[in-house]
Amino acid sequence: MLVDPLPVAWSFDAIGTVWRIDTAEPLTAAQQQVVTERIERFDRDWSRFRGDSLVSRIAREPGHHRLPDDAGPLLELYRELYAASAGHVSPLVGRALESLGYDAAYRLTPATTRAPVPAWNDAIAWDGKHLDTVSPVLLDVGAAGKGYLVDLVGDLLSGLGVAQHVVDAGGDLRTRNVPLRVALEHPADPTKAIGVVELGGTAVDEALCASASNRRAWGEGLHHVLDAITGEPTADVMATWAIAPTALLADGAATALFFDTDPRFFADHGISTVRMFSSGRVEHSPTFSGELFR
Repeated sequence: MLVDPLPVAWSFDAIGTVWRIDTAEPLTAAQQQVVTERIERFDRDWSRFRGDSLVSRIAREPGHHRLPDDAGPLLELYRELYAASAGHVSPLVGRALESLGYDAAYRLTPATTRAPVPAWNDAIAWDGKHLDTVSPVLLDVGAAGKGYLVDLVGDLLSGLGVAQHVVDAGGDLRTRNVPLRVALEHPADPTKAIGVVELGGTAVDEALCASASNRRAWGEGLHHVLDAITGEPTADVMATWAIAPTALLADGAATALFFDTDPRFFADHGISTVRMFSSGRVEHSPTFSGELFR
């Protein structure tokens, strides 16, 4: 973020990252509590890093599971991403990530045998409210979950009467009624930017999410962006940025950009994109209206 958009900033740690919420007036203690409780509830449902989560229970107990009320948009997006990417983006990569060492204990040491990623139709069925699994599967919603939580917190703030705000969770952000100028941080050097983008100029809500393969890396060629077809980390793309009406869409799109995803997915949702390849080459969508430094 290049400028402080609003005079008051509240920062805190949650779900393994630093959050910052900018507002015109300080949030009350009661409002802050509502926000932190909402984040905790989401983490208790969707985190694969805690044994008491719904995701961990699904992994232990195959069968019929009632999903939280907020599951619909998240799983619908994953279903769309799975189809648009020809199966390369999937929420079923949890076991594969564990076998690479990215598990609840953060062993960061790959197992001798890599866990395969099951195909969607072979492993799960979802009717909008319930998830049925035929065998133990470990969901990982890291490709879009943090962005979705940014949306949920932003909607919560609006419901509390906070009309102007920016919610930023570790660089995945959404602005409401606040024009914002944001730097696109160079993945290899956080002191530099490859460009800038202006958000919220013509829309009430706008979100920017980014992903970089070197930000959660723990070994030669090992990082958190997995190809669900091969079960291996991706290699061709180094970093991605996506601008969308919601952080859910922007976060999911930022992951989809690591693969040859059907361009109609981005066009249909009004998503602008930038990605940097491992060679250093940068490309952007025709709809990207920011500035890239050459």
